[in-house]
Amino acid sequence: MQHQLPEKLYYNIGEVADAFGVKPSLIRFWEKEFQLISPKKTQSGTRKFSAKDIEKFELIYSLVKEKGFTLEGAKKQLKQSKGNLDVLKRLQKIRKELLHIKAEI
Repeated sequence: MQHQLPEKLYYNIGEVADAFGVKPSLIRFWEKEFQLISPKKTQSGTRKFSAKDIEKFELIYSLVKEKGFTLEGAKKQLKQSKGNLDVLKRLQKIRKELLHIKAEI
């Protein structure tokens, strides 16, 4: 499931919650449970989520809400998948570069 947000540098917790159809409290809870989610915070404590934070949240959302993992199960899956995710991201980046080169030819 692809969650759509307008393209910007940072999103507030309300925008993220609306995009995923969850309450802001769930986002704050998962932030405590999963070290993977670590939004920047302003001096007043307002969370600012980057596109990378959204990707990480989407991964956790997929495991817990869509695939039915428990929080502990999702944490284990994320640990096991970390190496695979790094490889996948590198391959996606290479693919994007190759498509860009192809378009220029």
